[in-house]
Amino acid sequence: MSCKVAFIGLGVMGFPMAGHLANAGHSVTVFNRTAEKAQLWVESYQGETAATPALAATDADYIFTCVGNDDDLREVTIGADGAFEAAKAGAIFIDNTTTSAIVARELSAIAEEKGFSFLDAPVSGGQAGAENGKLTVMIGGDESAFEKAEPVIASFAASIKLLGPSGYGQLTKMVNQICIAGLVQALSEGIHFAKHAGLDVEKVIGVISKGAAQSWQMENRYQTMMNNEFDFGFAVDWMRKDLGIAMEEATKNGASLPVTKIVDGYYSELQQSGGNRWDTSSLIARLEK
Repeated sequence: MSCKVAFIGLGVMGFPMAGHLANAGHSVTVFNRTAEKAQLWVESYQGETAATPALAATDADYIFTCVGNDDDLREVTIGADGAFEAAKAGAIFIDNTTTSAIVARELSAIAEEKGFSFLDAPVSGGQAGAENGKLTVMIGGDESAFEKAEPVIASFAASIKLLGPSGYGQLTKMVNQICIAGLVQALSEGIHFAKHAGLDVEKVIGVISKGAAQSWQMENRYQTMMNNEFDFGFAVDWMRKDLGIAMEEATKNGASLPVTKIVDGYYSELQQSGGNRWDTSSLIARLEK
């Protein structure tokens, strides 16, 4: 069934995600801080642009956001001309940004007061997942709102799961990023060790990727890591932002994240050497410089 949808934030993830919603037959209105990007989206897909988040959200059944961080999200929701000004009663607001659980719960409470639903719904799968419509979506919020929104979210997702109440989507994304950080560092060290041991890395990965060491990172990143190709995927700057959120949450809940802290420091080194926009698999560059 076709719905009226707003999509706010057309970065490397949001642009194709909004496109999948349009391709699914929904009536999509987009907003982006850089108006040229919104116009480019309209030229690529069926849809309209709006001058403010509030105008984009007007009369929308579903309102999606995919912006940078907590402050960006507050700006496009409860800031001047924010989407919360115009969200109609009964609408469902779906935030695909990776943020703190604090802001997710804050906005959920405000939305409830205004008569609409808020789902924190961060995604995993990177730029390729967004472009291919194969993202994993981790959701926190009301079950009835989730059930209504799930078929719409499915326009760009391969896996969608409700994890619990407001904030649980963001907490699950933190777990995701903690695991990825450790996996990528281990893979970097494994490849680095194999080279120094004189092994054929292709053959090694071919064997161990069929056993207990197998991971998505191994299957999809080892070749580009061997070739020092880091110009795609999820950027170091974004990963540091996400790991910072996870470590801040760990301070509050008492969890110990020693490896995450170490790997975050390694990513900081990459930033200092100019690798801000390299993807996360660039950890191997530290070992091979």
